Amino acid sequence: MAVEAFSEIAAARRIQRLSSHISPALTEPPQLQTEACSSRSKKLVVNGQALSLYMKGKHRDIQEKVHEFYNSRPDLQTPLEISKEDHRELCMRQLYALVREAGIRPFRYVADDPAKYFAIMEAVGSVDMSFGIKMGVQYSLWGGSVINLGTKKHRDKYFDGIDNLDYLGCFAMTELHHGSNVQGLQTTATFDPITDEFVINTPHDGAIKWWIGNAAVHGKFATVFARLILPTHDTKGVSDMGVHAFIVPIRDMKTHQTLPGVEIQDCGQKVGLNGVDNGALRFRSVRIPRDNLLNRFGDVSRDGKYTSSLPTINKRFGATLGELVGGRVALAYSSVGVLKVSATIAIRYSLLRQQFGPPKQPEVSILDYQSQQHKLMPMLASTYAYHFATVYLVEKYSEMKKTNDEQLVADVHALSAGLKSYITSYTAKSLSVCREACGGHGYAAVNRFGSLRNDHDIFQTFEGDNTVLLQQVAADLLKRYQEKFRGGTLTVTWSYLRESMSSYLAQPNPVTARWEGEDHLRDPKFQLDAFRYRTSRLLQSVAMRLKKHSKTLGTFGAWNRCLNHLLTLAESHIESVILAKFIEAVRNCPDPSARAGLKLVCDLYALDRIWNDIGTYRNVDYVAPNKAKAIHKLAEYLSFQVRNVAKELVDAFELPDHVTRAPIAMQADAYAQYTQVVGF
Repeated sequence: MAVEAFSEIAAARRIQRLSSHISPALTEPPQLQTEACSSRSKKLVVNGQALSLYMKGKHRDIQEKVHEFYNSRPDLQTPLEISKEDHRELCMRQLYALVREAGIRPFRYVADDPAKYFAIMEAVGSVDMSFGIKMGVQYSLWGGSVINLGTKKHRDKYFDGIDNLDYLGCFAMTELHHGSNVQGLQTTATFDPITDEFVINTPHDGAIKWWIGNAAVHGKFATVFARLILPTHDTKGVSDMGVHAFIVPIRDMKTHQTLPGVEIQDCGQKVGLNGVDNGALRFRSVRIPRDNLLNRFGDVSRDGKYTSSLPTINKRFGATLGELVGGRVALAYSSVGVLKVSATIAIRYSLLRQQFGPPKQPEVSILDYQSQQHKLMPMLASTYAYHFATVYLVEKYSEMKKTNDEQLVADVHALSAGLKSYITSYTAKSLSVCREACGGHGYAAVNRFGSLRNDHDIFQTFEGDNTVLLQQVAADLLKRYQEKFRGGTLTVTWSYLRESMSSYLAQPNPVTARWEGEDHLRDPKFQLDAFRYRTSRLLQSVAMRLKKHSKTLGTFGAWNRCLNHLLTLAESHIESVILAKFIEAVRNCPDPSARAGLKLVCDLYALDRIWNDIGTYRNVDYVAPNKAKAIHKLAEYLSFQVRNVAKELVDAFELPDHVTRAPIAMQADAYAQYTQVVGF
């Protein structure tokens, strides 16, 4: 009855109270300052425009074009409430519009200008994450497999159709029983020398292709990963040549009906990304021409003879997967984009929202509370750190695509595995922190944290489970560690280990362990040395543990016994790489004001990470008690300083209101827009 009696006067009073928290011009509320913080130094002034130009780089224009196009098309914007079926059709229309109306052709950049392709992917992902993933399935996975694993004949036949969306396709690798263990896939492709065809077969239910994007509704082709089986004249009768990739038509080009022998089922409603039509594929003796083998790394002649430039199954498998690391690069890069959106929403809201304050004084912004700064300011610093790390990753990936340098391929493989795992895990946790930091309003679906969290959650699993990927990084570090002692060379990303094994593992200097001056703690050399020292200690200690346990448990048992240690090692190494790239980005920034802002968040990133693992440094006396206390105090002070320029720092991401799309984060009249959204 109370709800029914709610009068217009009461509603107006409520809106007035809400609106009193904010002025239309987004003037910040009074700040709550402590004596220690306010007397330390003047407020830093950051040139947001210069910082934004430095961040966006040369692909700023294409991202703005994407944003402007979809902002001008309300019919292509994803509504808050939408069915699975409607969402899938909307994502398809969004992709058609990008290519056929906006005139943006992402596929043309997949091989020739990956940095531009990833910039487009980040922009479309901000429109709708399902749209970004659907575009990635079409161009990075289906299209990328054709041009990276195939040869000229495949490019000539399929490129234009993939580019203009006539040939919508899938990437059919994952099976019901095998995801991360790609070498264990069970689908078979048996060569029939009589008809000059491959016969694609799903031998049992565990080999059904599962979670295949574009398969349930829209896909006409699939790149199917299957074991290549060749007939032989020995007692075995057949030879298993390992996993290869094949182009398999799954629907009729004209009628869109499922082709004979192909069975397609819908994987149904998911936790998120319901605009992507994931399906399951079963093949019952589906015949395809011999030319449909993507034969860059292995081919079959008309008489059934197998040839390859690579001598072993493992070499061929490694080369095949090496060409598919673009998916991991895209996910790491896109995850940073999600982190930018969520951090922007939470920080803008925290600047506007006022609660409590000193007696008889105005309420203060909740971002003035140390607890809120502790939640959000290191996250903002991390967002900048991950931005520059993934920009570096894209640069190395682009160089790899141009040169095909074997050592660079190995370097990018491990780096992409580490950054994808580390960043997507961090973003997943941060989405929950951002939701909580916005209180009850963060729980409203219209303010996006729920959809962002649900859509992003699978980033931790596809393109490689994060725990598995970190083990790949750890294994590579151990391999480099062994090579170092054999006089071998180290790849660029691991090169710091060359010095660390000697200098960093010496006894900590008892004098520098006690230095606590601000200049010393903010010195990039101290910060990077600390990160690398921790990684070197972890690497040496886990190598010794593995050697010890392998004598009694065997290689597999020893690895499992040390698994958590190995994961910590991999994370520590990736943090060292991230910090090194961040320091480099600060140094290269041409504008002094923007550089000062970057130096501030870089120092916060470094000291916050050191403090979070202070036990490791204390256990080996790398940091004395007085220095540990100084690191903690300085990190808190830097959080306060970042808070003072938080608006400029999030504005530099250049995420306009229609991109964040959260009423509580609008740059003007936020509460008024929020009340309108809910119907007042």
